[in-house]
Amino acid sequence: MMQHAVFSRFLTKEYTLMKKIAVVTGGSKGIGLAIVQKFLANDYHVFNLDLSAGPVGQFIACDVSIMSQVSDAMSAIIKQEQRIDVLICNAGVHHSATIEQTSEQQLDRIFAINVKGAFAAIQGVLPVMKQAKNGAIVIIASDQAIIAKTGSFAYNLSKHALASMAKTTALDYAQYNIRVNALCPGTIETPLYHGAIDQYCAKSGADKQAVHREEADLQPLGRLGQPEEVANYAYFLASEQASFVTGALQVIDGGYTTG
Repeated sequence: MMQHAVFSRFLTKEYTLMKKIAVVTGGSKGIGLAIVQKFLANDYHVFNLDLSAGPVGQFIACDVSIMSQVSDAMSAIIKQEQRIDVLICNAGVHHSATIEQTSEQQLDRIFAINVKGAFAAIQGVLPVMKQAKNGAIVIIASDQAIIAKTGSFAYNLSKHALASMAKTTALDYAQYNIRVNALCPGTIETPLYHGAIDQYCAKSGADKQAVHREEADLQPLGRLGQPEEVANYAYFLASEQASFVTGALQVIDGGYTTG
């Protein structure tokens, strides 16, 4: 447990003038990388917790499926910076399968990364945010936190869990001025997206370019979303411009879930 003196600066003017700190899990590629870049562009000091280093941000090697690694990383950041202003829980993996096709090991892996990773990061950041009586947490969920899709049992289940995590944590910590929201992207063109398409094509024998075109055509706006668009929304939710937004599921999906 950190000593009270460590937190004394939170109550001083010096604290408000310090460079703000953002922590992003899974910030080395895709949406996570775009989020790291967005916060860096807005003068944040950004820590990236991931398995391998990305091109930007201060990297801390961390397997989010192992809670002790997440806890150690968060503790190290707090010890060094004495504050965390923003946490973005982005790390996640996809798995395409029905419930019958999903093994116990596959289910455990999806939940360990997608759900336990966010759980551990939020647990790690809440004490320092409570002491500061300020903080913003954005959980990157999915449109599958709202709707179902075929062949996506475990992934869909994990994203619904993240939506619940955002809502319950928002209620529990509103008294500390800590806001928690879930951002729910639709089909975004990321390495995760391409990996899922590759997996589907390998199983089905479908042509990847044809599948890619079909996915774009399914979106009311006629295209896939881009990581930078999600990053812009995540930054907004973490900013003072969204100071009255908490416990919300914010959709960014080109209109897909409106039907």
